[in-house]
Amino acid sequence: MSHEAYAPRALPDGLEDLATLALDLRWTWSHGADHLWRALDPEAWEVTRNPWLLLQEASGEKLEALARDARFRAELDAVRGARAAYLATPPCLDTGAVTRERPVAYFSMEFAVGEAIPLYAGGLGVLAGDHLKTASDLGVPMVAVGLLYQEGYFRQVIDAAGRQEELYPYNDPMSLPIQPERKANGDWLTVALDLPGRQVHLRVWRAQVGRVPLYLLDANASTNDPADRGITSKLYGDGPETRIRQEIVLGVGGVRALDALGIEPGACHLNEGHAAFAVLERARLAMRAHGLSFAEALTATRAANVFTTHTSVQAAFDEFSPALVASCLPEGGAYLRALGLSLGELLALGRAPGAPADGAFRPAHLALRGAGRVNAVSALHADVSRSLFAQLFPRLPLAESPVAHVTNGVHMPSWDSTSADELWTRACGADRWRGGLGEDDERPIAGVGERELWAHRARSRSTLVANVRARLARQRARHGAPAEAVAEAARALDPDVLTLGFARRFAEYKRPNLLLRDQARLRALLGDARRPLQLVIAGKAHPADRVGKDLVEAWTRFAETPEARGRCVVLEDYDLALAQELVQGVDVWLNTPRRPWEACGTSGMKVLVNGGLNLSSLDGWWAEAWEPGVGWAIGAAGPSSDERDAAALVETIEREVVPAFYERDAEGLPRAWLALVRASLSKLTPRFSAVRMMREYVARFYAPGAREGARRLADGAARGRALERWRRSLVDGWPGVRFGKLTAAAAGDGRTVSLEVFLGEVAPGDVAVELYADGTGGGPPERLSMSSCGPLPGTAHGRLYTRALPGARPVEHYTPRVVPASPEALLPLELPLVAWRD
Repeated sequence: MSHEAYAPRALPDGLEDLATLALDLRWTWSHGADHLWRALDPEAWEVTRNPWLLLQEASGEKLEALARDARFRAELDAVRGARAAYLATPPCLDTGAVTRERPVAYFSMEFAVGEAIPLYAGGLGVLAGDHLKTASDLGVPMVAVGLLYQEGYFRQVIDAAGRQEELYPYNDPMSLPIQPERKANGDWLTVALDLPGRQVHLRVWRAQVGRVPLYLLDANASTNDPADRGITSKLYGDGPETRIRQEIVLGVGGVRALDALGIEPGACHLNEGHAAFAVLERARLAMRAHGLSFAEALTATRAANVFTTHTSVQAAFDEFSPALVASCLPEGGAYLRALGLSLGELLALGRAPGAPADGAFRPAHLALRGAGRVNAVSALHADVSRSLFAQLFPRLPLAESPVAHVTNGVHMPSWDSTSADELWTRACGADRWRGGLGEDDERPIAGVGERELWAHRARSRSTLVANVRARLARQRARHGAPAEAVAEAARALDPDVLTLGFARRFAEYKRPNLLLRDQARLRALLGDARRPLQLVIAGKAHPADRVGKDLVEAWTRFAETPEARGRCVVLEDYDLALAQELVQGVDVWLNTPRRPWEACGTSGMKVLVNGGLNLSSLDGWWAEAWEPGVGWAIGAAGPSSDERDAAALVETIEREVVPAFYERDAEGLPRAWLALVRASLSKLTPRFSAVRMMREYVARFYAPGAREGARRLADGAARGRALERWRRSLVDGWPGVRFGKLTAAAAGDGRTVSLEVFLGEVAPGDVAVELYADGTGGGPPERLSMSSCGPLPGTAHGRLYTRALPGARPVEHYTPRVVPASPEALLPLELPLVAWRD
């Protein structure tokens, strides 16, 4: 494939590399080239943050002048050299079987890399963008696959009455910092999907995220039917038919695009169930390459598939009717024949055991059944997810449901301010977020003085206030506000006042109006003459969420009351750029989800690097992170109560947050506040950096998955075939497993348990016989292996097993069981069989 950068226009001699720099989205987090883009057009740069567009729109005279400017040419050479050095930096991690030839393939429905390429709706996309940036920084071999939306997610306008309105500006691909992916002969790379009566051609675009290519599929080709061109019109398109076709394009089309590119993934990461159809297409390619059945191909490819779930409630899982699935499958019946499956067998992969024949198909269930490793995105979310997926493992205890967790982290260089970057560089060096700082290393920040910390926070708050004033003035002017109201925006907020920020998707479970439940106390806090508080609020409600829109309107109306005006600001169109300004400047980040509905909630992690503090419900990541002295918790570590939490929130602000900020010593320093800032900076920032997250994925998921996947496919998938035969033999023989007599006898200070087990056609070496007991005191369950004493005399398939039980725990606490056992299988995920002695 051709990866040559095509300039958007003819550039003067000596400036050709500007095109390459503009197409490398590393400029979204490494700001070494910002001065080059400002030189093209400072005002346009501040508005668009899109150097590719600037190159297209800059005047020829301006470009010629810059080509003659020796200083500009020297700065361009320096930036070019810095980029070359970055690309040549050796990997920071041992990635094992994940290599440049066999990279991780990361599939996601949305990516938030920068505002110049708006292909995201919220936290899922922001996480995906941070994931790619971190892979680039650490040198983890990775490619990514997504969709190129013609409109993307909506832009928000809040009218004079406080009501949200949605706008859908067109994403002109030619103005985005992406390029068509070309074949070696220069032709545009396309992949095809056959739908009933026609073929859909998917164009492949390439966005370069540092060292990571992001391939974007686009159905808006002129050769496609008008309805098919709309498949990639909007992120999370209207209606279930568009939605399932988007997911098929992402999963099936995405795998075909990688195949056409000659990329054979070492591991395949499905970021949410939207990409589940990749499981089917990866199996189909293995069937074609090695002459396998579908079951053999799924077993052979499953080990290298990773599925990350971000869902916290059953209702949030995508569901599609059987008829819709049947009508939207690529190639229709031909695809089923290629897989060797009936429609019922395919649908069963997306249903719980025992579901009715007309039951809905859930891609998340397909993703889980097709994955060798499954993870939630925080420790608490793993507990929730085990319950959500319990129906797929009906006889397993919840504690053994095979859902692990990797708590999310954020790409700190994308979120730190210039001031924070300078502070961390002095303390920890320039390579701290490329593996140079361990997540348990608290020492570097200990050397930062309190005056320096306080000066940094004052600069950050002042910058935020200036940005908010400018945004508010533009917002009011766009809405036709009187000149005096526009001018009044210049006096909004105060750079010396304690500033809280609340910004996220406005959904009822996030309880964005928790502070508004007692407006009298809130007004008193805002209007306190000696120790005032100020608020910056932002967030979008889903276009179909009436309750969420009402919550936006309630804050907007409150901000316009005389007591709140100027102390509470509601900003419209929450996006990456606004999020960066907020997390860099606020003193306290407020998060109020109803526990345990927040899967992780990474927005609060982004204030850590900037010296901001968190005041949050004990949900998601904060349930792991919080301890006294690093911030504040709302409520208790149990089910939420809106009334109790609202009261606790205001009381915490009144009694703890405000005093800590305003109580100063003789030097004018808030020592208690700075102690909190230092503890949060040193203890939490490295721990919730995406560097830690990526290390976990590589060590626990990518590297072992790639190794096991390669072993299963080697030698014509011999291991995959053998493992599927083993799996099938246990499934067929399991109904014959039963139990006989159980006895317990005293033995020294303990007891010896003996158990008769009849295995039928199941080989004794293929199972483990255990005594199982639930954990005590919140601890893990006990699984005590029993030893075989050989065959039971006079039986064809009976065997005797024994186990010594030390300690005083009663025998009645233990239940005998039989489970599959194999050093090759990923248990219990691949084979969730268990036989219990009633």
